[in-house]
Amino acid sequence: MTDTPLKVEQLRDGRLLKLVLNRPKANIVDAEMIAALQSAFDKYNTQADLSAVLLCAEGPNFSFGASVEEHQPDQCDQMLKSLHKLIISMLEYPVPVLVAVQGFCLGGGLEVAIAGDLLFAAPDAKFGQPEIQLAVFAPAASCLLPERIGRAHAEDLLWSGRNADAEEALSMGLIQRIDEDPEQIALDYFDKHLASHSSCALRHAVWAAKQDLVVRMKEKIAVVEKRYLEDLMSSHDAVEGLSAFIEKRPAKWTHQ
Repeated sequence: MTDTPLKVEQLRDGRLLKLVLNRPKANIVDAEMIAALQSAFDKYNTQADLSAVLLCAEGPNFSFGASVEEHQPDQCDQMLKSLHKLIISMLEYPVPVLVAVQGFCLGGGLEVAIAGDLLFAAPDAKFGQPEIQLAVFAPAASCLLPERIGRAHAEDLLWSGRNADAEEALSMGLIQRIDEDPEQIALDYFDKHLASHSSCALRHAVWAAKQDLVVRMKEKIAVVEKRYLEDLMSSHDAVEGLSAFIEKRPAKWTHQ
């Protein structure tokens, strides 16, 4: 395991903040990764000349998702609330958040990615919310995915737990473009379309485009989080699904 879960760089004379998930090959979104991301977003939030953030990942995969161990009943309250705080911080972020994805982008990793704004993906990228396979669901994605790709596509991914490849994700509108080097394409987008703008004007434009979304997502995530923690996590099957995954055995559903 690397010493730090997140690499932080300032590019383009400080106008572009690059955040790199740094726990390959899985880049699990665990408590340490969430805290590192939250700290980085908070630190640069008020930098006047910052014009965008680039979120990407080391290794062959963007992220396999959140830590299943931290979803256990004795830990999930703290984990879920910290993840949702990060996602809301990203939704509220004053400048565009560009996301470059390769390999698997699953579960909590996809929730973090879609809290950003524009996604660019490699041809091998695969997107999915597999939580239902463990008898749980994806709270933030349940709120965010219908906004990004429409209700039918979102319900398909959330209820089936299947993965969508890059071409399907492009057709859904989940990603902007497919390229062998999604990080470079994101950098090119910044250089061509954002770098020349006033950061002050860009912040107002970002707020104007997203303010209604932010208000609605805060309300929805709070409601869904409450249901997850108070109702779902008191069910037999949710605990069984998580335990079976950790113990590497088939789950035994009671449907309760």
